[in-house]
Amino acid sequence: MVRMNRHELAAAIGSAGWRTAVEEVPREEFLGEAVYRLHPEQGWVPVRRVEMSPDDWLALACADETWATQINGVLAEDATGPVGFARPTCSSTHPGLVVRMLETAGIGEGDRVLEIGTGTGYSTALMCHRLGSHAVTSVEYDPALAARARTALTRAGHAPTLVQGDGLLGHEAGAPYDRLIATCAVRSVPPAWLRQVRPGGTITTPMCGWLDGVALAHLTVDAEGTASGRFVDDDVYFMTARPHLPPHREHRLGQGHSRAGRTDPALLRDDTALFVAQLAVPHALHGWIDDTLALHDVATGSEADVRPCPEGGWTVNQHGPVRLWDLVEHVLEVWDRAGRPHQSGFGLTVTPDRQYVWLGTPDGPRWDLPQQTVSGGGMLRSVR
Repeated sequence: MVRMNRHELAAAIGSAGWRTAVEEVPREEFLGEAVYRLHPEQGWVPVRRVEMSPDDWLALACADETWATQINGVLAEDATGPVGFARPTCSSTHPGLVVRMLETAGIGEGDRVLEIGTGTGYSTALMCHRLGSHAVTSVEYDPALAARARTALTRAGHAPTLVQGDGLLGHEAGAPYDRLIATCAVRSVPPAWLRQVRPGGTITTPMCGWLDGVALAHLTVDAEGTASGRFVDDDVYFMTARPHLPPHREHRLGQGHSRAGRTDPALLRDDTALFVAQLAVPHALHGWIDDTLALHDVATGSEADVRPCPEGGWTVNQHGPVRLWDLVEHVLEVWDRAGRPHQSGFGLTVTPDRQYVWLGTPDGPRWDLPQQTVSGGGMLRSVR
């Protein structure tokens, strides 16, 4: 019964090597004693293993679904009741996406892998199954998650190198690695990752800017210590590493100079358009107030809002040293002239001194990413 459930889960997943791992790694053991389900009125509600039949718990574990395991730092097994509607701080990502990430990273026999974000330890176990525990190093910031993952991995018969610490700093002691794969999103690639991957090795990481535009980068490191590659076709979202999260800001409307807008702000409800817009305003946050889009630039205090006019078209208000909507309209027009490509139409180059996204080819239009300062106290939250 157990093997049949895992066989059904694995049947539609990836290549043969990863299907075998999915069949033989017991995901149910990495879920712990409870998970959260989202209730429309109560928020996240813990669902406990002891309250379900063994077959029902196995069916839950073998579903190709994501299960939240920690909300605001509270593990599901420790919750005494519903915990509201906060974003999860750890999840067991659905196995189909886990395997697509591993395949995108090009991980295979003979590779030494650094994983950023152990989370539940499930993907760590998949890699251990295929590569051997000696080839896998995984870093987890959260002490409770790290301890929980260690227990589950040991119980499953795996003994990778597990590090409790800041994943944005990597793990220098085990370098160089053939593959680095991150299960948290970053705003820019941490310099330590670049240094710890061998020439010819790869970095695979979700990217997420402050407008919440996301893309999955797959980069190859060269002999000069530069990494470059394209964003891939997969649309994936992983929670952002804590030091790369934006500060909270309130939006104000109707400030500054007014003009007519050329671009419908509703375009920014599209994921790719958000990704493109944040290239021009990397320090900006956005919010919707009914049908009005508001932007606030954290670096300069500049603000903009765009709203539809009753007679048609849009009104733009802008205040501060940076005309935010001017920059957004320009980059969206560049994107439009290129045929509005998906994120996979863009690429990323990372050097020790500069990181920039390019459109089409490395010598096409380009936009610098902000250089992110990472301290030893940086916090990483994992989604697995």
